[in-house]
Amino acid sequence: MLDQVQVIKENDQAKFAVIPFNEYLFVKDILSSKEKMEDYLDYLYVQNVKEQTTKRYSLAEVRLELGGE
Repeated sequence: MLDQVQVIKENDQAKFAVIPFNEYLFVKDILSSKEKMEDYLDYLYVQNVKEQTTKRYSLAEVRLELGGE
């Protein structure tokens, strides 16, 4: 998200950021609801953890760890 940003400067200082309209609508939608914002932040957290975690667990390992069969 926000990969295509055009920065408009005035006196060599950034004044505005122009983003694609569909990305604007997405951001507007998320910011319009506390629940959507919380869900999105949870999603970003999970993505960050997935990037940092190199070990993957099989379903059998997860079940064993949780005390299942």
